[in-house]
Amino acid sequence: MMRIIEGAVNTPKGYKAGGKHIGIKRKRKDLSLLCSERPAVFGAMFTTNIVKAACVNWNKAIYDQGGPVRALVVNSGRANACTGVQGMQDNQAMAETTAAALGCTPEEVLVASTGLIGSLLPMDCITAGIQGLAADIDREMLSGLDAAEGIMTTDTAIKNVAVEVPLGDTVVTVAGMAKGSGMIHPNMATMLSFVTTDADIDQSLLRRTVKAIGRDTYNMISVDGDTSTNDMAIVMANGMAGNSRITEENSDYWALYEALQYVSEFLAKEVVKDGEGASKFLEVCVQGSVSHDDARKMVKSILTSNLVKTAMFGEDANWGRVLCAMGYSGADFNPDRTCLEFKAGGKSLRVIEDGLPVPFDEEYAYALLQNSEIVIDVILQEGTGKAVGWGCDLSYDYVKINGEYRS
Repeated sequence: MMRIIEGAVNTPKGYKAGGKHIGIKRKRKDLSLLCSERPAVFGAMFTTNIVKAACVNWNKAIYDQGGPVRALVVNSGRANACTGVQGMQDNQAMAETTAAALGCTPEEVLVASTGLIGSLLPMDCITAGIQGLAADIDREMLSGLDAAEGIMTTDTAIKNVAVEVPLGDTVVTVAGMAKGSGMIHPNMATMLSFVTTDADIDQSLLRRTVKAIGRDTYNMISVDGDTSTNDMAIVMANGMAGNSRITEENSDYWALYEALQYVSEFLAKEVVKDGEGASKFLEVCVQGSVSHDDARKMVKSILTSNLVKTAMFGEDANWGRVLCAMGYSGADFNPDRTCLEFKAGGKSLRVIEDGLPVPFDEEYAYALLQNSEIVIDVILQEGTGKAVGWGCDLSYDYVKINGEYRS
């Protein structure tokens, strides 16, 4: 049985981490390091944006070569995107400096950058920062939390989680950290997510698992409909727990899958809850659709509708906006067999029954939607397809935050 524990990205056996402020940003930590004692297999998902940062291209090359990897270095404050040849050289220098400091090869170092697009990295302070931080990383939980803080940009809080799960007679740990607040949109959501485990699992199986879980977690969140140049979700597995190696979809595999799914979904939700200017956390559920793909299309369309998002900010049970978003989603469904409910604070309000409006008390609806967490539940009667996704409202503060964020 999986259980949630106190921990950080360096809690699984064999990992060390740390984070510190080195001067890329005016304040707050802006550099993080993660290192595995043993080479780790890894799975990953990367941004679908054609405009990709140097770090994404570097990591994709390592991914295509098959790995394994030993370390991850992340700077925040500057994205190192749209920086040309110099940006690629700087990214390689980050990997080389990290490798020299930790005793591995540059090809074993994954790199991530996040922040302002178009600005070159301040390599003098980054090089010195990596060298200094490499000497300080350890297995203490506080150091793992420092690493989680070091990857933040407009985030208001760290995003961190750890769980344990028994695989036979062996206890395996899965932990993760993420960042993301704005430029969040499915496929990939604009975010960084780094998950570690000490489980021993075949790399090709892990990679299929990361993509399957990512489809239903990181690709099912939205804040503002923008997909970044730097997004990535990476899972490292170093095998140091000592479990029997997982090479097929057996009971141990599904137990590990559940733990990875929980960690990824938790981090994805934390990103949305920290959405820039957000005051409402929205969960959209569609069930009974013709297919799972149709359900995902409708969920994403509802979550990304500015009219739905502003209705939730205004605490207005405007179900017409939800039904409209479903209608242009590209999914196949019969509006005349659609039911819709708003749920919050342990209460529910059905507003559509078999495609027709259900009279409701406006004051009751307003009070229900004053809750900070709201579920929009869509019930169809056409098949077994279902999907769930997460988003937030669109507030005045979102415009203010991004209007003042230098681009």
